[in-house]
Amino acid sequence: MEASQTYVEPVVKHKAPLLFLILFFLIQATVLTVFTVPFTWELFWVAVFSYFLRMFGITGAYHRYFSHSTFKTSRVFQFVLEWIGSMAMQKGVLWWAAHHRNHHKYSDTDKDIHSPTKKGFWYSHMFWFLRNDYENFEPKLIPDFYKYPELRWLDRNNWIPPLTFSIALYLIGGWGWLVYGYAVATFFLGHATWTINSLSHVYGSVRFDSRDTSKNNFFLALLTMGEGWHNNHHYYCSSVNQGFYWYEVDMSYYILKVFSWLGIVWDLKKPPVKVLEEGRRRDLQKKLNKAEIVEKMKKKSPSKSVVLTYE
Repeated sequence: MEASQTYVEPVVKHKAPLLFLILFFLIQATVLTVFTVPFTWELFWVAVFSYFLRMFGITGAYHRYFSHSTFKTSRVFQFVLEWIGSMAMQKGVLWWAAHHRNHHKYSDTDKDIHSPTKKGFWYSHMFWFLRNDYENFEPKLIPDFYKYPELRWLDRNNWIPPLTFSIALYLIGGWGWLVYGYAVATFFLGHATWTINSLSHVYGSVRFDSRDTSKNNFFLALLTMGEGWHNNHHYYCSSVNQGFYWYEVDMSYYILKVFSWLGIVWDLKKPPVKVLEEGRRRDLQKKLNKAEIVEKMKKKSPSKSVVLTYE
């Protein structure tokens, strides 16, 4: 009788990162070309549009769709989402989502690929994905999307969308559009995205017991179209909206909601009522605790009345 064998999915191997390293730092340096172009408001808004278009490609596509499957869409629009996300120059979607799923599995442990509490700011911010260790990914971590050949093709050729995007910018608006719409916007887009790895586990408020150091940060939520509600997300990552309450701004969710009205996406997953009620209870308890602390401080240091005397 032959011994049974356990089938292990192959590891998808990419080329050595030397070329990627060189290109990465060269592209980062292209932000300096901003000094070759006089500032205009037109160029400013081109940069803003380019930034938020591709930020949504990361937040709405790479993260909420491919990493967490928080909504459904057609196979055609699925490819469109991958294309927009790839324009951000943050590697292929299958690579990105596979590593992100591991991040949630091992969040803030020694196995976490980018924990700032374990490995420091700069490593969690950007150095981790420059290492040879993380050039590969295991398809078994993302079988739901690895099965599509078109997704695998674009994952391998993720340089095509940013190249075509930069060419389009140049053809439409010349050197100025290329500098602001690509070089400047890509620089700020990258660093804003990476703050979710480096800063949102350090600065902010904690609502839920997510068993890690994830925080909610309003400022980062504005920069990243809703990703700053990181403690919410780590507590219930299956939700399409990371801002759980109306006052938590989440632009990525608003766009996906509009898409759902148009029938482009559907089955948007929301946090269950019990999660929302727990959040409200915790917020209320936090306010009560603060009020109690203030009251104790007042009792310990009563204000002294001042008596004025005149001679």
